[in-house]
Amino acid sequence: MDGIIIINKPKGYTSHDIVNKVRKIYNTKKVGHTGTLDPNATGVLPILIGKATKLSNYLTEHNKQYIATLKLGEKRDTGDSEGNIIETQNISNFIGTHTSTHIKQVLNTFIGKQFQTPPIYSAIKINGKKLYEYARDGKAVEVPKREIEIYDISLNSIKDSEIEFVVDCSKGTYIRSLCEDIAKKIGTVGYMKELKRTKVDKFDIENSYTLEDLEENKENVKIISIEELFKYNEKIILDEEKLTLFLNGGRIRVDTSDIVGVAALGDPPKITRIYNSQNQFIGTGIITKNILKRDIII
Repeated sequence: MDGIIIINKPKGYTSHDIVNKVRKIYNTKKVGHTGTLDPNATGVLPILIGKATKLSNYLTEHNKQYIATLKLGEKRDTGDSEGNIIETQNISNFIGTHTSTHIKQVLNTFIGKQFQTPPIYSAIKINGKKLYEYARDGKAVEVPKREIEIYDISLNSIKDSEIEFVVDCSKGTYIRSLCEDIAKKIGTVGYMKELKRTKVDKFDIENSYTLEDLEENKENVKIISIEELFKYNEKIILDEEKLTLFLNGGRIRVDTSDIVGVAALGDPPKITRIYNSQNQFIGTGIITKNILKRDIII
């Protein structure tokens, strides 16, 4: 029970709701997730079970892919369909004046590194207080911009006043803010009507499971093991003496001859698979420069 399950989160559930569901289904307390997905959003939510919960720091840094629906002509205080309408604009002639070619050109201007202003209704903390708490209290606060990167963005469809697009982006990208910025560049206002997360790094929605899958047939749900998760990382086989030192928390000096596969010793720290002399998976270690230390032990 140490590994990762890829959940296709339904609308209306918080990420913590999903964690609680998995705890009950598998009768285990050690369950976590790799990054919040809004209740109004659906899609990929990697769930960590058992010792895999220690992996959360590694997995929250990954890039993501979304399918988003931008509704034009209305601005909402939360940036999504849950909020109150605070501005409207007449866009009755939108389809006639904005071709798909033009929309694609607008979307392409967002590719690359840029600074984005997160929505006021977000969990980012300013002076120890979450932004949405300032918003609910009606207090003004300066929201600092954050550097993000859009790797790719493409148009799926235009229907009436709605634009559906696919975006590949870095950690920390707010699609609600992106939708508002796209609408502004088009020449109107807008909000994020729908959002589906289709990928978190290597975790794809095609390999995900619904809550019904878990509840009705959990024995056939694939749990991705820690060993499999890092199968492309370097591998170190430790003899009995080094393994004992490693397991006791000692630091071991290694060089490239100790590592199976191509390796580059140096910064930044690297996650490495650790095996005993019988080629049994022991866990993971961290190499910083040429020093190996214990990480997760199975």
